Amino acid sequence: MQSDVVVLGAGIVGISVALHLQKRGRSVVLLDRRGPAQETSFGNAGLVQSEGVYPYGFPHDFGALLRYGLNRTIDAHYHPSALLDLAPFLWKYWHHSRPARHAAIAKKYATLIAHCVSEHDALAREANATHYFKREGWFKVFRTPQQRDLRLAEAERWHREFGLAYRALDLPTLEAEEPHLAPVLIGGLHWTEPTTINDPHGLAVAYFDHFAALGGRYVQGNAATLENVGQGWRVVTPEGPLTAGAAVVALGPWADMVTKPLGYRLPLAVKRGYHMHYRPAGDAKLNHPVLDTERGYFLVPMARGIRLTTGAEFARRDGMKTPVQLARAEPIAREFFPLAERLDNEPWMGARPCTPDMMPIIGKAPRHPNLWFSFGHAHHGLTLGPVTGRLVAEMITGETPFVDPTPFRVDRF
Repeated sequence: MQSDVVVLGAGIVGISVALHLQKRGRSVVLLDRRGPAQETSFGNAGLVQSEGVYPYGFPHDFGALLRYGLNRTIDAHYHPSALLDLAPFLWKYWHHSRPARHAAIAKKYATLIAHCVSEHDALAREANATHYFKREGWFKVFRTPQQRDLRLAEAERWHREFGLAYRALDLPTLEAEEPHLAPVLIGGLHWTEPTTINDPHGLAVAYFDHFAALGGRYVQGNAATLENVGQGWRVVTPEGPLTAGAAVVALGPWADMVTKPLGYRLPLAVKRGYHMHYRPAGDAKLNHPVLDTERGYFLVPMARGIRLTTGAEFARRDGMKTPVQLARAEPIAREFFPLAERLDNEPWMGARPCTPDMMPIIGKAPRHPNLWFSFGHAHHGLTLGPVTGRLVAEMITGETPFVDPTPFRVDRF
C-alpha cells in the first residue's frame, strides 16, 4: 500500500487532519488499533468551548490544594502510587498555571479557540452532520455567593479581554430555564456562544464517513511500527506494509509510543475521566449542559440519556480503572436532578493527553523529514479537532496557515 500521508490515530483530531488532507487532494490512510473515535474521543461533555480561552490550569489557592491533597473530591483524584512518576509534569503544570503565565498562554491559545465553532460548522455542513449540534450554550451554576461572584467577575474580565459573550442568571431566570434542578442554587452563569453536541462519537464517525466518501482509506494497525524510510515512512499493517510520503502522529495519550523511539522526550501526561448515562426520571428534562460548580461534575443531555462526567484523575495512562469520582458524584447528582437507572453496563473511562503548558503540540517534527505532530489537546480535543485538522493540512500542503502555528511547535519544550 502507498499513500501521500498516513495519519496515526483515528480520534477526532486524527480524523479531522485526515479529512482536511483528503479535501486538498492528498491520498490519505488513517490508521488506528481500534475503530474511529473509540478511545478518548468516545466520551466527553460534548462542548465546543468557544469560551475556553484559558485552558484548565492547576489551582494555586491553598484551600483547593488542601482539598485535592485529601483526595476526596469529585473534580480531581490521584493515584498515590503514580505521584512519583507524575511529579515532574505536575511541577511544570503548576508553574505554567501561575496567573501571569496562564494569562500569557491564554492569548496564544485563544488564536485556536477563536475558530472552533466555525471550523466545526464547516465540516458538519460538508458531512451532513449539523443535526448533532445545539446552539444554546451551557450553564455554570452556583450554590454559594462566593463562587457566584468570583466566576461572574472572571467572566466579565474575559468578556473585556476576548469579547466572550455571557449572561448572569438570577435565581428566577435559572429556575425558569432549568425547572427540574433542585432548589439548592442561588444563580448561574450562561456561556451563550459555545455549541453543544448530543453524540460526540456519532459526530466523529460522521466526519470519518465523509473522509471515506472522499476516497480516504482506513486501516487497522499498530502505529508503534512506524519507521523512517528515506524521506518517507513505513508502518506494518495486517494488510501488508504501508508506505507514505509523510506521517502525522495524532495518537493523543499514546503519542509517546511513536515519539520516544524516534528520540523525542516530550512532557506528555494524561488526565483520565469517566462518564455514565442515566435515564431522566419521570418527565424531568435537562435543557442545557450544567456544571455543578462547587461539587465539580457535569450533567449533559445526550442522545443516549443524561451523561454524568467527572473531573480529572491523575494516574498512569494504563493503570487500572478507578471510577471513585463517579461514585462520589452520583448520589449528589441524583439529589440535584431526577436521575433514574443507569444505562451503561459499566463506567466509561478515557485519557486526555496533556502538556504542562496546557497547549497542544502542532507542527513539524524538528529532526525528521515529513513527520508532523498533532496531539496534546487535553480537555479540548473535541473543541479543537477541526481547527487543528485544517492547520496541519495547510502546513503539509504548503498553504499559508490560517492560524500562526509558532506557539504550538514541538521545540518549545
